[in-house]
Amino acid sequence: MTTHAYPGISMHRLDIDVSADVEALYSDGITARKGAFTKEWADQLREDVDAAFTDAYARPGGAVGRGPNRYYVEIHPEQIRGFVELVDHPWVRSLCTAVLGPDYRIVELGFDVPLEGAVNQPWHRDFPMPEETRRERRLTSLAINATTVDTAEDMGPFEIAPGTQWDDSPEFEHGMFPPKSHYDRYLERAVRKYPRRGDISARTALTVHRGTKNESAMSRPVLVLGIDGPQASNGDRHDTAVTRAFWNSLPERVRRHLDCPVVDELVPVSQKHTIEGLVMGDV
Repeated sequence: MTTHAYPGISMHRLDIDVSADVEALYSDGITARKGAFTKEWADQLREDVDAAFTDAYARPGGAVGRGPNRYYVEIHPEQIRGFVELVDHPWVRSLCTAVLGPDYRIVELGFDVPLEGAVNQPWHRDFPMPEETRRERRLTSLAINATTVDTAEDMGPFEIAPGTQWDDSPEFEHGMFPPKSHYDRYLERAVRKYPRRGDISARTALTVHRGTKNESAMSRPVLVLGIDGPQASNGDRHDTAVTRAFWNSLPERVRRHLDCPVVDELVPVSQKHTIEGLVMGDV
């Protein structure tokens, strides 16, 4: 790989070689690290996610609908016991540094929960294309995902259309939702992902994707870690915070990337980032 082909990419001073992952992000829009964590780590994550979902679902604004029987919940870092292990993983650190630069910022922590009966989402990206990406074909943010289950075909696997992060059409509603006349192209490219406990992935949320029908009796929670480069502004839509005691317990190299208030007491997050086009679902 010739790293100079990608704007802003630097492979210097990284913990591990992520050149193939960077290439995958720029070509396909997604990459993964199999077996990054133990199954026990993922099972603990599932316990924490289930507890947070129960709490959020019971209060107004806690769990935001992303289609029928599908929810998104934003949480604070200390609600996840494995937070430091996740953000300080050498692959996560190296990939974020290579793609976004040494001053990348952790701006979001949440999870998607497709429950039994969740339907196909419309094809979409998570936000409009930034001008830097449009002009320079440069990625300015990443989403890190960690599954809490061994994904099976009937559990509504994540589906992505590789290479569509560069699609730029005035027909996209709100810059995010392609018209149905584009769907054949995405279906031709579509790849379903079947991560297992301990696997993590990284993607640009600009790559057109969707959640699919969950025909099983099991939910499929997946953790979402949002990372911004210096010029991105996704953090404006999120309310991540940490207590002073938690902040003081963090390694310095984690603190320097954690872009959030330090507070005396946490307030449950009322999610700002609603995506109206996902509420109805597709087919």
